[in-house]
Amino acid sequence: MELNIVNIKGEDTGRKVSLNDAIFGIEPNDHAIYLDVKQYLANQRQGNHSSKGRSQLSGSTRKLGKQKGGGGARPGDIKSGVRVGGGRMFGPVPRDYRFKLNKKVKQLARKSALTYKALNNAITVVDLMNFEAPNTKGFLAMTKSLQVADKKPLIVLANANKNVYLSARNLPKAKVLTVSELSTYEVLNAKTLVLTEDAIGALEQIFKA
Repeated sequence: MELNIVNIKGEDTGRKVSLNDAIFGIEPNDHAIYLDVKQYLANQRQGNHSSKGRSQLSGSTRKLGKQKGGGGARPGDIKSGVRVGGGRMFGPVPRDYRFKLNKKVKQLARKSALTYKALNNAITVVDLMNFEAPNTKGFLAMTKSLQVADKKPLIVLANANKNVYLSARNLPKAKVLTVSELSTYEVLNAKTLVLTEDAIGALEQIFKA
């Protein structure tokens, strides 16, 4: 697939770039996408939820009634989970939700996500993106020129650029990532991708590794 390369003003530079079919033109694998997104979201969970069981409560351990003859269940102490104010039975405890996913599955998922964006014509390629200083107005003007301002754009750079990142930080719908930070979730969460020309080359290098 070939795309026109534009500048940050949305003007055609007269050049084209060819997207590698091994990255942007594969047969998408939905299950790989599901697994990668599931792992990404699981890794975001803190897992610090907790509740107190009867052994963690302070209170009397005195048996509240006799063992037999009460006409009901055998009574325990006041910290029993069946009593008001007692410990919680089978409550949540701190845990780690992370799980391992094969590297090839993760690569397949990212390629599948990028392929979907290419199939939906949701990729824009710019020749260069840089700001002399953080400039939110300038960044917003750029997204309007590229006609992606209302499309929840994901800007993908080859290398970290502090000025570009700070320019987009206050815009709720826009996000800036480097190629090394790109994940299946972020690709799918964005409605359109804006790739710099050198980011495409960086993507090819990463998927070759």
